[in-house]
Amino acid sequence: MRLLLKLICLYTVFAVTSCAGPKEDPDDQNTRDSTKAALPNNFNMDTAYQFVQAQVDFGPRVPNSDAHEKCAQWLIRQLKKWSDTVYIQNFISKNYKGEDWKGTNIVGTINPKNADRLLLCAHWDTRPWADQDPISPTTPSDGASDGASGVAVLLEIARQLHAQRPTLGIDILFFDLEDGGANESEVTNTWCLGSQYWSKHTHIPEYKAKNGILLDMVGGKNALFAREGMSIRFDNNFLGQVWQTASLLNFGNYFINYTKDGITDDHVYVSYDAKIPTIDIIEYDPNSSSGFAKYWHTHNDNMSAIDKQTLNAVGKTVLQVVLNKDAGTF
Repeated sequence: MRLLLKLICLYTVFAVTSCAGPKEDPDDQNTRDSTKAALPNNFNMDTAYQFVQAQVDFGPRVPNSDAHEKCAQWLIRQLKKWSDTVYIQNFISKNYKGEDWKGTNIVGTINPKNADRLLLCAHWDTRPWADQDPISPTTPSDGASDGASGVAVLLEIARQLHAQRPTLGIDILFFDLEDGGANESEVTNTWCLGSQYWSKHTHIPEYKAKNGILLDMVGGKNALFAREGMSIRFDNNFLGQVWQTASLLNFGNYFINYTKDGITDDHVYVSYDAKIPTIDIIEYDPNSSSGFAKYWHTHNDNMSAIDKQTLNAVGKTVLQVVLNKDAGTF
C-alpha cells in the first residue's frame, strides 16, 4: 500500500507554445485525416516499446540525478513535437528523509481552447531504492514498467493524436517524484509528491477535465488489470466504459472483471485535490504478497519485464477511449 506526504514546495511554471502549431514528426508514418469518424486506432506497440527503451537507456531516473535531468529534457522535446502547448512545472519537495528533491511535472496539451477535456497521466521517475529486491535493495532498478511503460504508452498516444487531430481537449501529464515514499506505516504522505503538488497548483489556474486516466505499471508480460477500489469510488461509470472498450477490442484477458483493494497512487490526489475523477490502470498480481507485479521495486523491473502485447492492449484501449469521447459515443 502506498502512503501519502505533505510537501514543502517552491515552483516555477513555464509554458512553451508554438504559434504555428505542432510540427509533423518526420518519423510519423500516419497522415492527417480530416474526417473524424474515419479516424483509425493506429497505436503502434513497436514505437511504444522504443519509448520504454529510450527512457531506460538514461539509467534510473532518480531525483537529483543526471539521468533524471536528461530524461526530463527528452520528454519535453517529445511532447513539443506532438502538443500545441507544453507546460513545464518545476518545484522542490522534501522527501521523508528531509532531503530536497527537484521535481519536474510536464504537461502537453492538445486543443487547449476546448473546454471539454480528458486528462491522461503517468509518473516518469524511478524509485531510488529497489527495496523489494532480495539481493540489492539499496540501489535503484531500471524502472522499465514502473514508470517508463505508462509514459511510453502516452507518448505513442500523443504521436497518434498529432497525426489524427481530434477536436477533444486532451492533456498528457507526466508526474515526477511519485515513487520515493517510505514503506513504514507510521510515515504518512510520502508518495506521489508530483501529483500532490500539481493537484494544488495546476498548470493553468482552475484547470478542469471531465475524466482522467492514470497509467502505472502497464508493460509487464501477461499483465492483469483489475478494477481498483479507489477508481470505483471516483468514477465507476467511466471505469466501466474503459473496461468495456478493452473487452470490445478483445483485451478482456488483460482488463479482468475483478475488483481489487484501493491503493494510494497519483489518481487519489488528482481526484480529491484537483476535483478531476480519475481512474488507475495498474498491474495486479493475485499471486504476489504485495498485490503488485513480482518485478515491483526489484531489479527485475528491466526491459526483460516489458511485453509489446501488453503495451498494445493498454495503448489501443486508451486511444480508443479518446476516439470514442471525441466522437461523442460516451
